[in-house]
Amino acid sequence: MFGNLGMWEIMLIFLLVLLLFGAKRIPEIAGSMGKGIKEFKRNITDVERAFKEADQPPAMEQRRPADPLPASQQDDADVTRDREEPRRLMS
Repeated sequence: MFGNLGMWEIMLIFLLVLLLFGAKRIPEIAGSMGKGIKEFKRNITDVERAFKEADQPPAMEQRRPADPLPASQQDDADVTRDREEPRRLMS
């Protein structure tokens, strides 16, 4: 991860950061970096979730089969089903 940085180079970098920012400021910087990383990860998961939801087809509603008609209405339904639809006049 650090490439060719050895232990002495890492300690030198830490010492420079300590001198530049001070002992009181380093925990604040680390905390704000942690919050930033946490926010970044949360945004990435939100974007991934949005893409997954966009790829899925919308859920189809479950339809119940129609209730059978009583015998008296069944005959009427058969007659209307066989009838042609009336022609519409163009205006």
